[in-house]
Amino acid sequence: MKHKSTWSYVLVGVQFACMGAILVSGPWFARDAWFFTLELSGSLLVIWAILTMKVNKVNVFPDVKAGSRLVTHGPYQWIRHPMYTALLMIMLALVCESFSYWRGFWWLLLTVDLVVKLSYEERLLGEAFDDYEAYRSRTCRLVPWIF
Repeated sequence: MKHKSTWSYVLVGVQFACMGAILVSGPWFARDAWFFTLELSGSLLVIWAILTMKVNKVNVFPDVKAGSRLVTHGPYQWIRHPMYTALLMIMLALVCESFSYWRGFWWLLLTVDLVVKLSYEERLLGEAFDDYEAYRSRTCRLVPWIF
């Protein structure tokens, strides 16, 4: 099994630092109906993605675990990174619920970090799975039919 790269640790560290900054600087649950709906939708999406992938196969690091298989059903049939999408939805709802420029900054940094992380992860997935390029050509990264 390959060891995680320093880059993997940096990307995950930035991700958790951004999430932590958002969570310690405001509410954890949106009260506004629109933001609550966004937060709930993100929560349901992450649960669906985890159950589809199987809980014991979830990996916070972008590195491909030994013995992994490419998951292409459930939310993965439309979005290659539904857990990242869900995380961005949840954090956006919380930032919008109690907006400040700092919270907005942390959300934007989280978005940039996740896009860099998924790009790195996709390179690793392409190396690990022969059929990844075909899967990549028929799905979007984060937002169905858009990106």
